[in-house]
Formats: sequence, C-alpha cells, structure tokens
Amino acid sequence: MSSQPAPDHRARVVPIRPVTAAEPLWRDLVGAVLREERQSQGRTLKEVAEAARISVPYLSEIERGRKEASSELLAAASHALGLGLTDVLSLAQQSLSRPQPAHRRDTAIPFAEVRLAA
Repeated sequence: MSSQPAPDHRARVVPIRPVTAAEPLWRDLVGAVLREERQSQGRTLKEVAEAARISVPYLSEIERGRKEASSELLAAASHALGLGLTDVLSLAQQSLSRPQPAHRRDTAIPFAEVRLAA
C-alpha cells in the first residue's frame, strides 16, 4: 500500500479583486451643477436654453450628463445662469471633494464577499 495522500479534487475558491466604484464622469458633475443652479434660481430649461441660445433638449441632455458639451456651450449655459465658466468648473470640482453616493451604474462589491472564477 502507498503512504501518499489521495489527491484533492475539490474546487479551490479564488477571490477576485473587488470591483470598486467607478470614478464620476465630468459631464455628470458639470450637468448636475448647471441643473442645481438653474433650479435654485427657479428658472425653467426653456428660459436658460433661450438665454444661452441652446436647444431645450440639448440643455436637458447636458444637465443629465448624457452629452459631453463643448467649452463654448458650457460657457453659454454658465453665462445664461449669471455664472462664469470657471464658477461652474469650480463647483463641479468641489462636488468631487464631497462623498458621493454610489452611482446607479456602479457595482461595488464588498471586500468580504468572495467571487468564484471558472
């Protein structure tokens, strides 16, 4: 009889590096700043879009982070709100410094959780 142990054929659990929250998109941050400022002024999309000479649907897309607006369009929207482009960019940068809730597209996995790889 052999004194060697029987081979272990059980599957091994291999932890996969956890997926962390994605970095926020700049267009989401800038869009949120524009929307918050517009709403704080009690103005409609139509009012701001007309003042900025941007279509209402396009301004809506910018505010929702669906469009990556050019610096010229961002400046126009900023000025229509009585802000400079640097003001909007500074507010967007400040929002990066605050803790952000998990974005709906994020799929953060807690470090204690183990995923199996096949």
